[in-house]
Amino acid sequence: MTEENDFSFRRKSPEEILAEIERLKKGKLKIYIGSAPGVGKTYRMLSEAQDLKKEGIDVVIGLVETHKRQETADMIGELETIPLKQINYKGTTFFDLDVEAIIARNPDVVIIDELAHTNIPGSKHSKRYQDVLDILDHRINVLSAVNIQHLESLHDAVQTITSVKVRERIPDHLLDVANEVILIDVSAETLQKRLREGKIYENHKISQSLENFFTQRNLSALREMALREVADDVDDKADKTAAMIRAAAINEKILVCVKNDDNAEKLIRRGWRISNRLRAELFILTAISGTWNDLDPYTRKKYEAWKKLANEFDAHFIVETNHNRKIFNVITDVAKQHHITQIILGQSVKTRLEELAKGSVVNAIMRETDGIDIHIVADSRRN
Repeated sequence: MTEENDFSFRRKSPEEILAEIERLKKGKLKIYIGSAPGVGKTYRMLSEAQDLKKEGIDVVIGLVETHKRQETADMIGELETIPLKQINYKGTTFFDLDVEAIIARNPDVVIIDELAHTNIPGSKHSKRYQDVLDILDHRINVLSAVNIQHLESLHDAVQTITSVKVRERIPDHLLDVANEVILIDVSAETLQKRLREGKIYENHKISQSLENFFTQRNLSALREMALREVADDVDDKADKTAAMIRAAAINEKILVCVKNDDNAEKLIRRGWRISNRLRAELFILTAISGTWNDLDPYTRKKYEAWKKLANEFDAHFIVETNHNRKIFNVITDVAKQHHITQIILGQSVKTRLEELAKGSVVNAIMRETDGIDIHIVADSRRN
């Protein structure tokens, strides 16, 4: 006989029931994630598509990038392919995913490669992952693929490791949207061997790739990152309900304080990763001396980029005017107003002498608040 207080039989809240109903109305998303190009994500998707077809499931290709890899091209076989949409932009004709045609065709499953791709202006959406979300809303299941370096919250870590600034990125919440995240894992040695054999890039790109992105150090670090991220995603999905209950009980709230410098986006991403682990509410704060309309176009554009990033992380973006207030007063006022439990700040650029003369922001915040943890994130300066 099962006890009435058995956690597995806990009654779901109305909000949980509504969320589950909404989820059932959508198609299912499976993401194949790898540490680098050439691990075999597209090949694996096509292999699964062939298996589904044999089972009588209506599966089509929305878009597949073979990158001239013969083994991948051969795996397409007789799978139906939805013709790409022709888009004219600045006198050049491009071909991209045809979202409307896929929705009209209404298959059981569609394969859509290169999830982080930026669409040609004139497309239905600006990013391919938005195409995928649209298709899921029409109850069509999607198989897609992406590399670990395209996750938004890992942008700074990837740039530090590889010295490459990845421009095409996807919001991390897509891993939460996905019903399954499959890691396609191969060793750094195997990837380099595939590259030398011409199975990843054309011959003229091989030497340069081995010396830059495809070094042993980079590939090993990216592989470790992919393994850890997928493992964390599995743990999060398995323990999501318990984590939400703990978060509600603790009521953690994270405040990230950013200023007009190159460290701002790094701080926002770091804040999201902390809040995501804690299932905590996230707030992004910046302060300006005048009004929003007083900002010059360049500065306003940067602030808009931070706001967009905050929206991707489902965070509250707060702009405060400090006027005659000290910055630590702005921070502590917001922290008290929103019952913040943790504050994240960038490393101070003041010298020790300046801090002694003008005071430390961290010390001032600690004097004005009680029970708030403060995290200091190192800036991106290179000595």
